[in-house]
Amino acid sequence: MSIDLVREYLKQFNKDNDILEMDESTATVELAAQALGTEGARIAKSLSFQNKDGAMIIVVAGDAKVDNKKFKEEFGFKARMLSSDDTVKFTGHAVGGVCPFALPGNINVYLDESMKRFKTMFPACGSSNSAIELTLEELEKLSKSKKWVDVCKNWG
Repeated sequence: MSIDLVREYLKQFNKDNDILEMDESTATVELAAQALGTEGARIAKSLSFQNKDGAMIIVVAGDAKVDNKKFKEEFGFKARMLSSDDTVKFTGHAVGGVCPFALPGNINVYLDESMKRFKTMFPACGSSNSAIELTLEELEKLSKSKKWVDVCKNWG
């Protein structure tokens, strides 16, 4: 299972025991916020997009939407999200559990500025009922992100 890969990956950072597994689903921002007792904006959505190498991940705040114009200005191509099947194929994680951890080496991760208004965020951990609370610095380090980007709208 994907969560087992994430748990193994997070061991190198001594964070494997910090994974939260809930009895209820955390597959959407609303469900995750309810299960974790936090506001939806603090759920870190890992969105998977097609690029020339196959795929990339952008982690955004739960209340943010990707702005197509900003995306194209940043990356030089039109934003096209992966299908459910391609998401699993390229990232190893199913929709609802996609996260910026334990990804194949060719998957670049970017973090969106929409998360910078919070001290901590809750990304998924490879399953539709898991999450981990991380500071932005931890999220940046553990995701091995390339850089911070500003590609979202309608947040804050």
